Amino acid sequence: MKLFLQAIVKFLLGVVLVGVLIFLPAGTFSFFGGWLLMGILFIPMLLAGVVMLVKNPALLKGRLDAKEKQKEQSLVVKLSGLMFMVGFTVSGLGVRFDWYRLPEWVTYASAAVFLCAYALYAEVMRENTYLSRTVKVQEGQKVVDTGLYGIVRHPMYFATVLLFFSMPLVLGSLYGFLIFLAYPILIAVRIKHEEAFLEKELHGYAEYKQKVKHRLIPFVW
Repeated sequence: MKLFLQAIVKFLLGVVLVGVLIFLPAGTFSFFGGWLLMGILFIPMLLAGVVMLVKNPALLKGRLDAKEKQKEQSLVVKLSGLMFMVGFTVSGLGVRFDWYRLPEWVTYASAAVFLCAYALYAEVMRENTYLSRTVKVQEGQKVVDTGLYGIVRHPMYFATVLLFFSMPLVLGSLYGFLIFLAYPILIAVRIKHEEAFLEKELHGYAEYKQKVKHRLIPFVW
């Protein structure tokens, strides 16, 4: 029950925060892209939370723990939060002041990409039950090197890049998208520090790095 209440409170706070960041700058609730993003973001999130609560409460607990203890990772998280706030606000202001708006088909295509990325994210969580929102090593944790983890070392981050790039495009905002282009830089910094930590703390991770050469994008990086 405690875990359920914690999850519900964080979920509702997320809904309110994103809603405020989108619709308040827009100055209207008549913003189709905003409602579409809210729907494809929070409905799957709610369903995934229910599944984790029933099937794997430990995974849900790990996903709710967002407080980074490492200084470098904490900075990345804070900068990512700032990127979200500025990106969503600019996207909303674009509606209010009629800044350049992307064609309607971009909104629908980006929503499709977003849902595909969400499905990829769900598969990553299915494959790796040690996932948490903070960089740490859990008791009894082992290196996962099969499935998506046999292709790149950080498939979850690859999914988040697709998710975050899709968000401002669903909102129809080119300027918001330009702001979200900062995310790959932030995630590259996070990956660098995370891998240094895991190589030191997680048995077998150094060997895994030799086996799977690419971090985020196959044959690229």
